[in-house]
Amino acid sequence: MKKLLYAIALFLLASACNTKPASKPYSWDDDLHQRLLTDFCMTETQVKDYIRKYIPDVTDEQIRQWEASKALECMTLDGEKRYFRNAGPNLFRVDSACYDIKIAKEGTALGGSEKVNMENLPEIIAAVKKEGKSIAAPKRMRVTYTLTVDTNAVPAGKIIRCWLPFPRADQARQQDVKFISASEPEYTFSPQDCRHSTLYMEKRAVQGEPTVFSETFEYTSSGEWFDLKPEDVQPYDTTSTLYKEYTAEREKHIIFSPRLRELAARLTAGETNPYLKAKRIFRWVNDNFPWASAREYSTIENIPEYVLDNRHGDCGQVSLLFITLCRISGIPAHFQSGFMMHPRAWNLHDWAEVYFEGVGWVPVDQSFGIPTFARNADEEYFFLGGIDSWRMIVNTDYGMPLVPAKKYPRSETVDFQRGEVEWEGGNLYFPQWDYHMDIDYLNY
Repeated sequence: MKKLLYAIALFLLASACNTKPASKPYSWDDDLHQRLLTDFCMTETQVKDYIRKYIPDVTDEQIRQWEASKALECMTLDGEKRYFRNAGPNLFRVDSACYDIKIAKEGTALGGSEKVNMENLPEIIAAVKKEGKSIAAPKRMRVTYTLTVDTNAVPAGKIIRCWLPFPRADQARQQDVKFISASEPEYTFSPQDCRHSTLYMEKRAVQGEPTVFSETFEYTSSGEWFDLKPEDVQPYDTTSTLYKEYTAEREKHIIFSPRLRELAARLTAGETNPYLKAKRIFRWVNDNFPWASAREYSTIENIPEYVLDNRHGDCGQVSLLFITLCRISGIPAHFQSGFMMHPRAWNLHDWAEVYFEGVGWVPVDQSFGIPTFARNADEEYFFLGGIDSWRMIVNTDYGMPLVPAKKYPRSETVDFQRGEVEWEGGNLYFPQWDYHMDIDYLNY
């Protein structure tokens, strides 16, 4: 008996000695550090090489001045100065002198979405005026959305969990959503009340092969426009649930900081009509914050404050600034996002909706702002109370839970568009996978 106990003790001791140390527990700080290293991946030499395409004799003094003004975005990581991956191109969008230099060399031209909207906006306006309905100019699309996880990103045999974006079926301007197929035999749709609309699937990784998830669906997207007049807007019922929810602060990107409160008060001073207040805010953001490529939202502590500090913003960033200023000013507002689906110009996109008593919820695309091609007052302020026909609405809020729940923090902790993937060992971040969308325009 003693020999048996001794043998068991030796076995347990040997097993303990041969046990591998536990893997390091997940840490958001470590995760955030890696995300910043991904976004801030350029050296000063690389940035200078880009700038020299337009300013051949660029000096170190100029570089330092642009850094100080935050037109050239950089940060120190691991003791090394690193530049944002699109710091060079952004410099020529944000700094007015650099912008003029680039325009003098290359000229200006309408972007792909602007060319499409130059035809679509008059189509919507004319139809609304003729028919008296705010929704018009429907476009039907068939979409195949594919997310591909890199080969060997996950050990063979391990389950990969995937959430793909799926068009919402609870929006008046997005109708006849039809699911056609998915790459996996088993899939789950998020409940309709979930703020992020998803199709969820699982798949085992195979050695030496990428892991591919895909879905195919059809839907009809319409434009919407409200020919808003100040007299159409009635006083709010400030006791209503809607008013209280959508004029409140929300962690962590709708925060009523002293600076934002002062700014909202200054922009709306002397005005009591909610529509005219919103119009002032919309115009001010449009005129002061040029579009620029954005770092990942998950790396930013407070997006509206970031926009003010850096004097630029992409679609979601300026939308969150607009929403926050509206809420501070007593105008209910919320976030919407998904995709802009313009032919030959589809992309991720974010916008907003505001609520006017007596009118209802109306769309606001702060990033599209005042179109450069606007030919009349209706087109000039079209995107304050209007939206083009080329959209796919996926989200009616930001930073909300996915269904089924995700174990690890999302790659995009604010928005949900490209999709999300994880396995038992952790989240799969953007460099480990890619996405693509094939769009068949059925009535264009």
